[in-house]
Amino acid sequence: MSKEAVINTSRLNSYGFRVLTEGIDLSQYEKNPVLLWMHTRPFRGTTDEVLPLGRMENLRVEGDQLIGTPVFDMNDEFARKVADKWEQGILKMVSAGLVVLEESNAPEHIVEGQRYATVTRSKLREVSIVDIGANDDALALYSDDQLVNMKQDGELSKLLSLVCNPKEAKVEPLNISMPMKEIALKLGLPENATQEQIVAAIGGLQSENQTLKAEKEAAGVKSIELAVDQAVSAGKIAADKKQHFVELGKKVGLESLTETLNLMSGPLRPTDVIKPTAPAGCEGCKTLREVPVSEIEKLRKEHPSEYRKLYMAEYGVEPEMN
Repeated sequence: MSKEAVINTSRLNSYGFRVLTEGIDLSQYEKNPVLLWMHTRPFRGTTDEVLPLGRMENLRVEGDQLIGTPVFDMNDEFARKVADKWEQGILKMVSAGLVVLEESNAPEHIVEGQRYATVTRSKLREVSIVDIGANDDALALYSDDQLVNMKQDGELSKLLSLVCNPKEAKVEPLNISMPMKEIALKLGLPENATQEQIVAAIGGLQSENQTLKAEKEAAGVKSIELAVDQAVSAGKIAADKKQHFVELGKKVGLESLTETLNLMSGPLRPTDVIKPTAPAGCEGCKTLREVPVSEIEKLRKEHPSEYRKLYMAEYGVEPEMN
């Protein structure tokens, strides 16, 4: 039986990033578990091309290890040579060919010495036998169906973000040419700060931002509750509807809620709907002389305010009401 091989672990690799084993999707690869040589696919149609060596069997995750068993095509001359060296222990390493689906610069995903983001979700595309490698070298990434040259930082940085520089706690990739001492200084650290100290400072800024965000949200809710309480006191809304308007304010914001409450009126008083009327024959009168003589005394006794108004319009002075 062929020897088993560890395809991946979550530890830091020599390229400066990590691939979480638990985030590797095996479903597509299991349908076609191809085994290549050095991540090379035959596509030119020439006789010197290396065809697939075989397949991977018994693919499984044990703890943090992705493990599989290479099965070689013994009808292929080159595959037989590789199989023989594999069984003798001359070739010992396999390499995972992965498509990156999701990456993270979150502090909990960064370890000391890490330069690039952690690949938290990926898809296994192929597995290769390699001549030199270990988990820190035996790795290949694909982007847009093309193998990424991971020996060149420029290509790798297109796929993975560098360890982040928080700006308002938003993770942003750093310029690849920026030295670590410059990053440290921007974070308020000494220029000789370690990467672990830099990552810790980033985490502190993110934590501080989360605290400020929570305090701002709490203050906003308090303002909404105060506006609703004032509307209840003014009789604009019933007390049992308070929570409804508080939730509405959380959705639309304090400004929109305030506009809505300002458009609402309080309870009506009897005098808002029942207006005192002048005696018959006085409606529409602008001065006292327009009031019928038979109604003047009644107007003075029963509607003194109206009498005063008409008297003032007529004579320009207050009448004596004794």
